[in-house]
Order: sequence, then structure tokens, then C-alpha cells
Amino acid sequence: MNTFKLHTLESAPAGALPILEAANKGLGFIPNLYAHLAEAPNALSAYKQLGALLEQSALTPEEQQIVLISVSIENRCEYYVAAHSFIARNMVKVDGARVDALRGQSYLQDQKLNALVAFTRAVVRERGWVQGGQELKDFFAAGYTQQNALEVVLGVSMKTLSNYTNHLTDTPLDAAFASEAWQAPDEYACCQEAV
Repeated sequence: MNTFKLHTLESAPAGALPILEAANKGLGFIPNLYAHLAEAPNALSAYKQLGALLEQSALTPEEQQIVLISVSIENRCEYYVAAHSFIARNMVKVDGARVDALRGQSYLQDQKLNALVAFTRAVVRERGWVQGGQELKDFFAAGYTQQNALEVVLGVSMKTLSNYTNHLTDTPLDAAFASEAWQAPDEYACCQEAV
């Protein structure tokens, strides 16, 4: 049972208000993750700061979204696979077929981006212990750099904060992202609570 509060502008702690107000103004709504994170204004601020830092990385906006979706798939975060699929398609203008392939864990028709997906998922799955692994070799062979590898870790950090928060708080999917709803594949069902 979810007992975590979805804060509004009226109920949020003062430290969270500037971020919630900016989201409401920019998006026309407060994303439910933000509404949950508002309970801990420093966590909400950290999430926003990590996002801003990732945007300043050498990864392209498309690559950033691919990292964020890949982490969310590996973490089985249905909320953020949907949210970042929406962002990728509608804001970053990633090709829809590419987003669909990524969500379905299929080949992306781009060897460099496939190396990015494989490396990102390996970092999450192996908790960073990928030194010497094939995914890291393929990542570098595809033209990515050590800087890019560390920027992937930055994206993993950002999504770990949001994905784990969503798991803890059972964040409901915002109506704005409903068209991109995603369900974790059955092989991940072992980790879901039986009802």
C-alpha cells in the first residue's frame, strides 16, 4: 500500500516549491515523481541537478535519452520507461522506430547506439564492474570515450535515484505519459510482490 504523499504546490515543503513551480509552469503539471520527491527537497534538488549535468555532457540528447531509458528498463521502472519514451519521441525527436526497438530490447539498426545500450545495461546489471568486459570494449570500439563512459555512470546515478524512488513510492504514471505506458517483461515478474 502506497502511503507516500503526492505533494501539491499547497502541501510541499518550502524547499521543494521552486522546482515544483518551475515544473508546473514549464510542463503544465507537476510530474508525480517530483510530487513524491518533494517530501525530501534535497533529493528533488539532487535529481534536477543530475539532469542538468547530464544535459551538459558530451552525449547527444538522443544518446542521453537512450541511456535513461536503458537504465530504467534494466531497473524495471515502468514509470520512467514511459516518461523518457515520451520525452525521447516528443521533445528530443528520436525516431519512433528506434524508441520502440529500445523499449522492446531489440536491435536499434545503429551499431554505435547498440554499444551504448549494451554498455549502459551492463553498468547497471554488474553495478559498475564492467572493466575488461565485452560491453566496455564494444563501447570504446564504437567511438565512445572514457569521458562518455563516466557520463553514462552519471545517467545511471540520476536514474537510480528516480527509479528507486518510483519503486519505493509506487509512483502512478502521469496522464501525460500514458500513451507510452510500458510493462516490464515477464522474466522480471519474479521480483514483483504477489497479490
